Amino acid sequence: MNNADICILIPTLNEAATIVQLIKDFKKEGFSNIFVIDGNSKDGTGKIAEAEGAKVVMQTGKGKGQALIQAFGLIESPYVVMVDGDGTYLARDAPSLLEPILEDRADHVIGNRLEKYSPIAFTKLNLVGNRLINIFFDLAYGTHLKDILSGYRAFTLQSVRKLELNKTGFEIETEISVECVLKGQRVEEVPVTYLPRSEKGITKLNPLKDGFKIGSTIYRLAKVHNPMFYFGAIGSLFVLAGLISGAVVIIEWSQGITHVLLSVLTALFIIFGLQMFIFGMLSDLIVTLHRQTISLIQGKK
Repeated sequence: MNNADICILIPTLNEAATIVQLIKDFKKEGFSNIFVIDGNSKDGTGKIAEAEGAKVVMQTGKGKGQALIQAFGLIESPYVVMVDGDGTYLARDAPSLLEPILEDRADHVIGNRLEKYSPIAFTKLNLVGNRLINIFFDLAYGTHLKDILSGYRAFTLQSVRKLELNKTGFEIETEISVECVLKGQRVEEVPVTYLPRSEKGITKLNPLKDGFKIGSTIYRLAKVHNPMFYFGAIGSLFVLAGLISGAVVIIEWSQGITHVLLSVLTALFIIFGLQMFIFGMLSDLIVTLHRQTISLIQGKK
């Protein structure tokens, strides 16, 4: 395997402060095939990267997700390493990411930041948010991954080609992780060093806004993988609401006060919640049968 067969994909937006050193570091590691997809940076990131010998393509849309979708459609190299352009990842970790792929143990490798991060790389809010999102992902997909939001990953080209991606923002890492699980790809995680952003760089991530988008993406995509979780979550909320309102009805009734409308509402909450559980079980059965059918078809090929 020649290092020229490995494409180092770097999505950027106003990363002039870090892109030069990042490209140089990858070249020192022996990687010459460097592809920068630039989101029409205002600080000349694209021109700087091109001057350093990287292939540069200007993004046609907006958002990190759209940049990666566009770039994936242009790459022809057998292997791809995706890394953020903000200087928070080290080029020397790339061989560790590629090792499981080159040894044919994995189709997709995620760089786990949460084991080797600098003490000031995460704010407390970001660290807690990351861990909660990973727990939510584990519950929804039954797959134990420690860092689904990592921006440092390695793929085979076949893995990339199978991904059906639609998210245009920071939810893209989550969608990639979900797609790999849905497509039955072999996924591994390896520890990577995570550094704080350059003082000259400005973060584009809004922890609360983007965290909500990421969480909603995990939940919405779960309906085609784990419908029992999707409908069960809705059902649990309505049953809980019914139990709370029912408790009020019973307490007030014991004191001689009758709430007819609240009693009806309580019954509706519980009935609707139970219906959601039934929908979840039926959907789960359909999904299971669908998977078995796909397995049989693939087994005959």
